[in-house]
Amino acid sequence: MIKQMLLKDRILTDRERKNLAILEVVRKNGPISRTDISKITELNIVTVSNYVAHYIKQGLIIEGELDESTGGRKPVLVELNPKAGYIVGVGLNMLNMVGVLVDLEINVITEIKRERIPENSEAVVNQMVDLVAELIDKSDVDKTKIVGAGAGIPGIIDERGRTVRWPQSLGEKDISVCLSIKDTFERRLKIPTFVENDANAAVLGEKWLGLDRDVKHLLYMFSGVGVGIIVNGEIYRGVSGAAGELGISSPKIDASEVLALAPQLGRWEMDLGMTRRARELVKKGNTSVLKDLASGDADKISLKDFVKAVKQKDPLALRVVEEGGYALGKKIAFLVNLLNPEIVVIGGGIEDCGAPLLDAIKNAVKEWAIEEAASRAKIIPSAFGENAVALGVVGIVAREVFAQA
Repeated sequence: MIKQMLLKDRILTDRERKNLAILEVVRKNGPISRTDISKITELNIVTVSNYVAHYIKQGLIIEGELDESTGGRKPVLVELNPKAGYIVGVGLNMLNMVGVLVDLEINVITEIKRERIPENSEAVVNQMVDLVAELIDKSDVDKTKIVGAGAGIPGIIDERGRTVRWPQSLGEKDISVCLSIKDTFERRLKIPTFVENDANAAVLGEKWLGLDRDVKHLLYMFSGVGVGIIVNGEIYRGVSGAAGELGISSPKIDASEVLALAPQLGRWEMDLGMTRRARELVKKGNTSVLKDLASGDADKISLKDFVKAVKQKDPLALRVVEEGGYALGKKIAFLVNLLNPEIVVIGGGIEDCGAPLLDAIKNAVKEWAIEEAASRAKIIPSAFGENAVALGVVGIVAREVFAQA
């Protein structure tokens, strides 16, 4: 059973750093020889051999075939034993929640998706626990080998995962949930649980599971409301875990003022206000397939309808997505100048709008960011889409399992 750590990043011991380095290399490159592990990690061969022997005794690593010899005895290749343990993760998205159960190689064994309650409340937390319980019940794996669970949820989470506060857009009052998310999961599931902000989870998932291990500076734009930040290879959370909340607001101004400020410095809606804008234009009599998709009622136009219209190259939808992408691109340009990242990932659901959104973002960054920063910032859609948060929290748990090996 893995030990619990505070959500706030702790300093790894020398042994934990070596565990993590070796096991990450084996996971990504196995089957692999001890010599090649030594070269990639820059740890000496004796250290690598001793650590690998310990993992083999634990059942975490298994020996396999022989590698080609460059002279002398053929080296034995080693690889991760995926069945040594299992991890469950659940991520709360804009429209749904996704739960996954994976092995230690992060192969998805079981996956469940559910529409989420359209509110931020304790009921949503309980719905997430129900989803994970169903996921575990439906899987055929040895339940005693489930080593940990992860929960990715929007908002500002205290460092022990005890409470969460959801900052609201458009001047609405913030919502605080006093229910202990961590305790609720652990009491129900009897599994050590890690709780993480959705954007932080997503950025770690992209870094650890999708991108090249040498990427050190990365931003994950979680729709229009949050940013996951990796600096020098580590998540940056700030002193109180509030880093990455994209936008400012004040209780002294009304919703119309917040709305006007949103494309610049203000808090935004999850979909960049694109659905609201499309409704307004349709109500004014502009022709669009959106009206048909919403059965003739402009007030019922949803984000799903809007994405469909974009993919059908509806002129009104394309106009709105280009406006939204350009406005988001200006915010990204500010962050690109400030943090000078190698990669900016667009996710959280808006990436489903595809090339029209990404092209508008890129054009804005090119125009508004300084050339030295803009030219180095690669802007890409999320590799994992709506699974990004669930896989990200799974990655957090897996890293801790490896560090404690």
